[in-house]
Amino acid sequence: MNAAQLPPVAPEVTATLVEGLSPRLRKRLDAAVTKLAARPTHRDGDTTTIEVDDETELRLHAPGGVVAKVEDVTCGCLLAPACVHRAAAACAAPAADLAPEPAEQATPEAPGPASGTAPAAVGPDAARALGLNVAPASGPDAATGVAANAAPGRAPNTAPDAATPHETASPDQRAAADALWSAGAAVLEAGVDGAGAVTQSALLRAAHTARLRHLPRAAGTALSVVTLLRAARAGNPSYRTAELVTALAELLGTAHRVGTASGAELAAVRGRVRRPYSPDGSLRLYGLFTEPVVTDSGHGGVRTWVAGADGRLFTVGDVAPGGAGRALGVADRAVRLGDSALTHRELGRAGLAVSGATVSPDGRLGAGKAVKAVTARGAVWTEPPLAALWGTPPAEQAARALRSTSRYADPDGTGSDLLFLDVELLGAIREPGGACLLAQCEGGVRVRLTVADDDPALAHRDNLALLAAAPGTRLRIIGRLIPATHPRLTLLACTHPTGEGTVDLGLDRLRRADLPDPSAPAHFAPPQPAGPGGPSPLYLLERRVEQTVPAGRAALGLLSDVTAEARRIRRGGLPTAAALLTALCASAAQRDRDLFGRLLPADTDGFAAYWLAAARYTAAVSESLCAAAWNATEGDQVAVPPVPVHDVAG
Repeated sequence: MNAAQLPPVAPEVTATLVEGLSPRLRKRLDAAVTKLAARPTHRDGDTTTIEVDDETELRLHAPGGVVAKVEDVTCGCLLAPACVHRAAAACAAPAADLAPEPAEQATPEAPGPASGTAPAAVGPDAARALGLNVAPASGPDAATGVAANAAPGRAPNTAPDAATPHETASPDQRAAADALWSAGAAVLEAGVDGAGAVTQSALLRAAHTARLRHLPRAAGTALSVVTLLRAARAGNPSYRTAELVTALAELLGTAHRVGTASGAELAAVRGRVRRPYSPDGSLRLYGLFTEPVVTDSGHGGVRTWVAGADGRLFTVGDVAPGGAGRALGVADRAVRLGDSALTHRELGRAGLAVSGATVSPDGRLGAGKAVKAVTARGAVWTEPPLAALWGTPPAEQAARALRSTSRYADPDGTGSDLLFLDVELLGAIREPGGACLLAQCEGGVRVRLTVADDDPALAHRDNLALLAAAPGTRLRIIGRLIPATHPRLTLLACTHPTGEGTVDLGLDRLRRADLPDPSAPAHFAPPQPAGPGGPSPLYLLERRVEQTVPAGRAALGLLSDVTAEARRIRRGGLPTAAALLTALCASAAQRDRDLFGRLLPADTDGFAAYWLAAARYTAAVSESLCAAAWNATEGDQVAVPPVPVHDVAG
């Protein structure tokens, strides 16, 4: 049985079923989930049936596609309804997010690439010993160098609800945030290996309570944590530890801020259940390019980017279950927007005149019945208004894109992670993960261009290999920023090497005859240094932050003395990172005893506070290093910008 075969189950249903089990059955729950996953499943209309054994069936009734009531899960065994099978089925099924999309969003987009304070015992003494204030700031998070937009595994992009300037969280909201903090801290304590169905159930209950208390941002993040935990425990190849680190830090940070936030900050912390589409009048749009979208969850489709006369960027998407094959097919289907008969490929090079437009905060164009759109003349990349997109210096574009891709910002959905550059190709360079294309742009900044998707059905890799055989070629490109300590982009579109037209690098295939010298082999540029001053020792702290997630606090507490690592970090100019590493490992190892020598419960809240501070700090420094790299020309020394560390947990 694949979890995708089961209908989504509401978080409160799973939590209620698990909470109703006896302590003996709770101990058997994880084994029951594994056993049930191997049983055959079939669906008939709204009902999914699992064959528990040769004589027993378990049914999940999902009217509307979601199991919304405890009574909708039934089992035919002798112990029902107090059996372990019902809870196991709910834990094996995907967690349902009951926040609906607006009705006018006719074409679904891919799931994200997704949005009270802690108890008084959140390690304040240890935090003061470091000189850190782990309470949230009274203002926005700009001081930590973080900005908007959710990463994979975070809550959906949400626009903030309105709030009065002095409004604060209600007691019920603070209590809900406390529960979220405790549930998140329990995950850190146990690690992925120990965060089984019971721990996940506590997260689901806390998420449901937070949703009822009008904290959808934190509730959505808690659901993301549960989804990632299940993927990790199931050995899903698409799972990435870094995504769970981000989701956990977002959950803990948001829960921690609820109690002290007010006004606009409180509105951002609360979030919004739905992505609102607001009227935007009449728009004159010019096509830029179309990119294929293939997700790890099995979705496929395309996203077409267009620009308004004022330079604003918008997208029109069509993404649904189907993978790379669907992406290639949808590219030649008509865009679902008004009366336009343009396909996505055609729109990427043509234009639209739209009346009654509606737009989401992240730039998605709504496809409601009132929207009217007709085909209009497009513009080439060297003509107004598109030419202005390439007029901004690369460093400014990178800073703007960083504000859009930052991992822990308030998700207002604004901004774009695209960069528009004029480059000269230098050739391929070899990296540990393979080869990428090196190019030089304005100011002498050398940028690495990589493929957006390795799927062999798409054209990305073949096109990049051909461009590597054309050193000296000047191109106008569009790429997506990859936060790194050196300038790096995924290459999405470029002008044609012959100078005529543009190329959607995931859909259109270049030919060797398109190159200036068709017989030239791939050219490899000279090896590039790791960066002025060498790689940052920040990774020594980052790996301890990541190590906690799969193995739990105890594994970090078993480490030997980290004095040598802390000394190396301090020599690299990051004294706060060194202090955080020392304090994090000390907190993980700390276990007090009572008067009789018995071990007291570990300080999970204090450890969670240190871990959160370290996760937020490493993200802020990494983003600062990325911004500095785009400002540096060849031969410059990249200095680490000062990163304020007060409120890094906020």
